[in-house]
Amino acid sequence: MAARQGRQADSVDLVSESDSEDSEDMSGSDADEPSWISWFCGLRGNEFFCEVDEDYIEDDFNLSGLASQVPYYEYALDMILDNEPPADVMLTDHQHEMLENAAEMLYGLIHARYLVTQRGLNAMLEKLKNCDFGRCPRVLCDGQPCLPVGTSDLPGTSTVKIFCPKCEDIYYPRIDYQCSIDGAYFGTTFPHLMLMTYPMYRPPKATGKYVPRVFGFKLHASAYQNRDQRQPQGQQQRVNGAAGVAAAGAGAAGTSAAVAAASNAAGSRQQQLAAAGGCQAQSVDQDDESGEDG
Repeated sequence: MAARQGRQADSVDLVSESDSEDSEDMSGSDADEPSWISWFCGLRGNEFFCEVDEDYIEDDFNLSGLASQVPYYEYALDMILDNEPPADVMLTDHQHEMLENAAEMLYGLIHARYLVTQRGLNAMLEKLKNCDFGRCPRVLCDGQPCLPVGTSDLPGTSTVKIFCPKCEDIYYPRIDYQCSIDGAYFGTTFPHLMLMTYPMYRPPKATGKYVPRVFGFKLHASAYQNRDQRQPQGQQQRVNGAAGVAAAGAGAAGTSAAVAAASNAAGSRQQQLAAAGGCQAQSVDQDDESGEDG
């Protein structure tokens, strides 16, 4: 009897240990699985993005006005925050793809707002130090680290560019994956506000300029005057064609005028001849009358 009770106690202990191990495995797997934000920022081509703090996203004030811009707003927000969707919601593959696109758009618009906060500027400063945004492709900028910038704050207008604080110009990113990112996810303000906040990272303005040379001699300013004055071939042909048509029209008009003038001259000549004939007839009649009287 005592032996049976001992075996039962051992089995109970084994079950409890297995249950605890299963629970630990489940909790460990949940802990090892990255959040949606970490997963998204770790995707290839998303190196420009920083991880937005979840407490910033959970504040409704920071999301003001985004519900009208993003489709499936509530579901997209739940996906970003790793909230489980309702059990009664069943999505097709197409709807799930649309939901993922909506979550990406929502996170991008939140990201643009987060960048101009102190926490966002600090996060992007670390990326700037690591040259995560690439370097200026201009040779005379000596590999100056750049910052991402958008040319518009409206989504769907243009893709992201990189801003060089040395030459103060913008360029396309070198990686093709990054060229498809919407520029509104970074906005037009971020790089300039960052350099104002951290002026020690603003380099001196580039003063060097490439000088073209031929056999070691600098080109004179008048070297390209012929190029500037020369019209494109197609445009020149159109101009010549228009001039030819105008000349032909003028020639035709001149010919018509000449014909009309000749006609007028012939008419005048006929009138003069008729008048002369009338005068001669009158003189003959007068001579006849004078002869009869004599």
